[in-house]
Amino acid sequence: MTMGSIAPGRERKSGKGKQVDENVPLLPTNQREEAGFDEFNGASFTGAVFNLSTTIVGAGIMVLPATMKVLGLVLGIAMIIVMAFVTERSIHMLLKFSRAGKSTSYGCVMRDAFGKVGRILLQISVLVNNIGVLIVYMIIIGDVLSGTSSSGTHHAGVLEGWFGDQWWNERFSVLLFTTLFVFAPLACLKRIDSLRYTSALSVGLAVVFLVIMVIIALMKLISGTVTMPRLLPDVTELTSFWKLFTVVPVLVTAYICHYNVHSIDNELEDSTQIKAVVRAALALCSSVYVMTSLFGFLLFGDGTLDDVLANFDTDLRIPCGRVMNDAVRISYAAHLMLVFPIVFYPLRINIDGLLFPSSCPLVSSNRRFALITTVLMTLIFLGATFIPSIWDAFQFTGATAAVCLGFIFPASITLRDRHAIATTNEKSLAILMIVLAVFSNLVAIYSDAHSLFRKNSAPTEK
Repeated sequence: MTMGSIAPGRERKSGKGKQVDENVPLLPTNQREEAGFDEFNGASFTGAVFNLSTTIVGAGIMVLPATMKVLGLVLGIAMIIVMAFVTERSIHMLLKFSRAGKSTSYGCVMRDAFGKVGRILLQISVLVNNIGVLIVYMIIIGDVLSGTSSSGTHHAGVLEGWFGDQWWNERFSVLLFTTLFVFAPLACLKRIDSLRYTSALSVGLAVVFLVIMVIIALMKLISGTVTMPRLLPDVTELTSFWKLFTVVPVLVTAYICHYNVHSIDNELEDSTQIKAVVRAALALCSSVYVMTSLFGFLLFGDGTLDDVLANFDTDLRIPCGRVMNDAVRISYAAHLMLVFPIVFYPLRINIDGLLFPSSCPLVSSNRRFALITTVLMTLIFLGATFIPSIWDAFQFTGATAAVCLGFIFPASITLRDRHAIATTNEKSLAILMIVLAVFSNLVAIYSDAHSLFRKNSAPTEK
């Protein structure tokens, strides 16, 4: 992770009263050659949009319908849209100070603002967030394909339902096969643009999941088995009021893509398009999120589970209901398989920057690239194999790291304003972002811990 240089004739100036050209590329041609991209002509706009969209749309799509159960339909959809706008502004802050500081990565921007400590904090946050996310992805894939047991009840996986209980469709075998023949080949690609086709397919699978959900909802509407969902939150006491804040980390996590913005920008054929790429990706993902939340909550109402995928393990009481269930689960599992390498890419880069800060670019060292990739894949596989459920840990660690990556770090960089280019409005927004992020996250952690404590102590009280 090195500081970028400016291409000849593209000198940028910063400082009080100076303007910064925010359209200057983060990684000029000469640096692309040094990084091993000498035969790479640059990524297309469409490929960049798909890669960023795939970074955004992950497991978050499954938990957003549950936020409607907490917030109600009107406030829930409004929060999804507002969060998209706030995410766009936080990415704008990152790109603005990247240009001013001639930085080519998120870590470089943090180092420019806060020194070595800032870069290390960023890398640790990416480490916590991305490893947690990837283990969750692998666990969900195992649950969908090979089944899972919860509270003494066994939920059959798709493969178990089709072929019965076989050694090759057990959890360990399924995850091992997926790791060796799906994740490993995709994780070995050195350029993020090389994943543009799998990213496009991943977005397509998310749309397939959405279309199937819409069809199911319409069929149940026609049959008259769908009731009108709650439009506003049900706040009857102080506890239910504080619970409203628990959805904020979930919404933030659903939009986290900041750690991949620089990688995508560095590879763009025309880096001046990065703002349009970000806005197009956020618009696409917001549309998918709104539709999924709307029809998911419409379909299951107050019975919507934290992971809406679990709702498709029951009899939907519609024609071809079992086929619909399997189609939903398979499309989502395949979607996560293709999201995995996009999230893995920045994890590997940040681990390399944390362990080997003074070494040559990672893509230039095949030995270091292979070593880091193998170790990370092994750790994630072991985590998904031996940890039955990490949702509670994911809420406490992943959501906290996500809030730092999405809100606190970009806002802190703006308030630090090392190049004296932040406007008053940007600083005011930065303060608001930090206050809301810290307050909402603390309330969410307290509420989750309180609920967990009450659940664990209930048998004793009885």
